[in-house]
Amino acid sequence: MTAAKKVKFTLVADNSLPGSDRRPEVMIFCTDGKLALSDFRPNVTTRPNQPGFWGQPQMRVVVRVDQSHDQHSWNWVNGEFLAMDKDTTRELIGAQIFKVQLSTPDGPQIAEFSPAGLDQQMVRAACNLKPKKP
Repeated sequence: MTAAKKVKFTLVADNSLPGSDRRPEVMIFCTDGKLALSDFRPNVTTRPNQPGFWGQPQMRVVVRVDQSHDQHSWNWVNGEFLAMDKDTTRELIGAQIFKVQLSTPDGPQIAEFSPAGLDQQMVRAACNLKPKKP
């Protein structure tokens, strides 16, 4: 038996999306000093909009990190959240502006985050993640 050290960081969006009573969230999970999972929880009714390479459900999102925009296809996990990639997580940690645009039944919606709420030193110590510029 081992006593794995588990840490969770949560970043709540500055805005809520129409049709939801909760704001979107980004959660970063680390185990034994390494990133285990980072996910985006839109907390609004939405569905995957494309199949992945292996047929898994995915959602195509547009991510803005500071002055850079990029499109990502994130896996849709158990109909609850989107699994973010490690590079986007690293960009989030060092960003001043972080926005995620996703498709909803009411059209495209944007979740806006203030990443300054994350303590970079704590994330680096707990997850061994360094900020990355887009």
